[in-house]
Amino acid sequence: MVHPAGVKDRRSGEHWAGRLYMREVSLRVDRHLVTTRVTPNQLTYVMTLAGVLAAPALLVPGIPGALLGVLMVQLYLLLDCVDGEVARWKQQFSIGGVYLDRVGAYLCDAAVLVGFGLRAADPWGEGSADWLWAFLGTLAALGAVLIKAETDLVGVARHQQGLPPVKESAAEPRSSGVAVARRAASALKFHRLILGIEASLLILLLAVLDALKGDLYFSRLGVAVLAAIAMLQTLLHLVSILASSRLR
Repeated sequence: MVHPAGVKDRRSGEHWAGRLYMREVSLRVDRHLVTTRVTPNQLTYVMTLAGVLAAPALLVPGIPGALLGVLMVQLYLLLDCVDGEVARWKQQFSIGGVYLDRVGAYLCDAAVLVGFGLRAADPWGEGSADWLWAFLGTLAALGAVLIKAETDLVGVARHQQGLPPVKESAAEPRSSGVAVARRAASALKFHRLILGIEASLLILLLAVLDALKGDLYFSRLGVAVLAAIAMLQTLLHLVSILASSRLR
C-alpha cells in the first residue's frame, strides 16, 4: 500500500492536483522504481531540482517558455507524490526526507514566482529590461516563502515549549470576526495563486493573452497582482495564526 489511508480525501495536506490526477499517474511510475536501488531521498533531490528549473524555463520567451515552466512544475508534483509512495513501499523513512520535502516546496514556489518576475522584466527583449517586474516577482516569492515559514514555525514554537503537535481544529481563530474573514478568504482561494502549481498555470494563460496582444501587458499585470496577494496574505496568515489556538 503506497497511498496512506484517506490521502485523496485530505483537503489541507493533499494538493487538488494530486487528488484529481497525479496520484494515479504516480502509481504507474512507482512500479518501475520500487524494484530499483533508487532511494526516496534521491527522488526528493530530483523533485527539488525540477521545481527550481521552472525559473530558467520561464525565461524562454513566449508560450514555449510558459509551457516548459508548467512541465517542470508538473514533474515536481509527480516526484513529490512518488518519493513518499516509494518510501512507504520500501519502508525507508527518515526525518531528513521530511525536511528535504519541505525545502523542495519552498524552492519550487519561490522559483516559479522569481522566474515569472524575470520573464516580465523581458531581459532578452529589444529594449532594456525593466527590473521593476523582477523585483515584484521576487517580492511575491518572498511572501510565498514567509507564509510557509509562518506555518512551519508554529510547530517549532510548540516543540520548543514541549507542547504536542497542533491539531487541525486549533487553526480556527478565537475571534468570530477573524474566523469569518478566514473562511471567506479560504472560499475565494485567491491565496493559492502564489503556489507554484497554480502560478505556473496562470503564467501559461497570461502568456497566451500576451501572444494575442503582442506585448507583456498581461504578464506584468499578473506579476503585480501576485506580489500584492503575497504581501497581503503574509500579513493575514500571521494574524490568523496569532488569533487561533495554535500557539496555546
